[in-house]
Amino acid sequence: MAGQRRSILVMMCFALATVVSAVSSLNVALPDMARDTGATPTQLQWVVDAYALVFAGLLLPAGAIGDRFGRRRTLLAGLAIFGAGAAVATTLSDPGALIAVRAAMGLGAALIMPATLSIVTATFPAGERDRAVGAWAGVAGGSALLGLLVSGALLEVAAWSSVFALSVVLAAVAIVGTVRVVPARERHERKPLDPLGGALSALALTALVWAFIEGPQRGWGDGLVVGGFAAALALGAAFVVWELRRAQPMLDPRLFLLRGFGAGSLSVFVQFFAAFGLIFVLLQFLQLVLGWSPLEAGAALAPMALVMVAVAPRVPRLVERVGVRPVGPVGLALMAVGLVVLSTMDAGSSYWHLLAGGLTLGLGMALATTPATTAIVSSLPDAEQGVASAVNDAAREVGGALGIAVLGSVLADRVGEIGPGMDATAFVDGFGAALLVGAAVLAVGAVVVALRAPSAAAVRAPAVARRGGATGGA
Repeated sequence: MAGQRRSILVMMCFALATVVSAVSSLNVALPDMARDTGATPTQLQWVVDAYALVFAGLLLPAGAIGDRFGRRRTLLAGLAIFGAGAAVATTLSDPGALIAVRAAMGLGAALIMPATLSIVTATFPAGERDRAVGAWAGVAGGSALLGLLVSGALLEVAAWSSVFALSVVLAAVAIVGTVRVVPARERHERKPLDPLGGALSALALTALVWAFIEGPQRGWGDGLVVGGFAAALALGAAFVVWELRRAQPMLDPRLFLLRGFGAGSLSVFVQFFAAFGLIFVLLQFLQLVLGWSPLEAGAALAPMALVMVAVAPRVPRLVERVGVRPVGPVGLALMAVGLVVLSTMDAGSSYWHLLAGGLTLGLGMALATTPATTAIVSSLPDAEQGVASAVNDAAREVGGALGIAVLGSVLADRVGEIGPGMDATAFVDGFGAALLVGAAVLAVGAVVVALRAPSAAAVRAPAVARRGGATGGA
């Protein structure tokens, strides 16, 4: 039985890495894609962002579908959609069609990601669950960086379509592995779905992420951007009102008043705000200021990913020794220190400078991610692990989209036009300012999480249904 559980964990981490790496891996292929397809800068932006937009918007309803119809079945459907979309993308040369296909892949990813975590939490008993979640969290944090390395290597020998071909292969392997190791018969609750709640949450998150994506390009005062934020606020409020009135809500908003659920969600949000924003501006710095190739830039970030993957599964042992409350905030603080170190880089900086900041950040993220994810999934009963996983994933994706938008805007405000002929000194100044903004967000997050983190007993206790009303207690 223990061997079967390990096999399930390995396969769920593999499926997770397949969709997480697809968020970032296409970034290094954009110059080649622009040359071959004639895509405009706006079209290139949406080839990347269509995936993230649909992915984030559909996570909550996708998690609820997994709870209702079975996580294995939902995972296989998501992998099939994701792989089929990637296969179609290898044959395309029209930017509009590529945007549509990436959106379809985002639908597949939304079905996959919550299912992987909920299968892990349902498979492992309480005494082993924290370490399994730690392994999942390490892969979730490191896969985006490893995806850049693999994509950069592919582009040294093949065309940009090879990035999609790799996704096809990974999805196929994940399907075969899931069929072989995940039991076909699983327990799941036959509770009614919440179509209106799912639609409201999807539209609210979609409007929010869209506004953050378009804000840097159109301007934050643009009517469409302001309208996007207003729509997100109105739809989010409608979702809260609707869910509070339902006897069996898809997601009870009062759960965010619980220490573990609320603090964990905030921690995941600020972690990926900083991490995705860093990747966005750092890749440009390495290639445009230091003159590194895509492969060199991806390889430079690999140690950060390896630290996350290696350390995260060991964090539960640290938590057992020192308690849960100090570990997450210390991790967020270390991430902030790493960003401060990286913010001092300039055109003459060495790789060792990058490594010092990157390893500090990677270690901090490994320490912060596992307690945060564990606190979220421990707050809901086994029958609702799909929704718990979806909240964890939505906090990650929305935080990442906001991080890219905010840190990218700080950089763009200092530099203006980014590309050949730009002012390198202005770019360095903007790069440093952007990372200091990320560090400040992490520092604030560390303080709030330290004040609201749950006790170790609360995290270890079996989750119970809290439909009668959540409280802010530990």
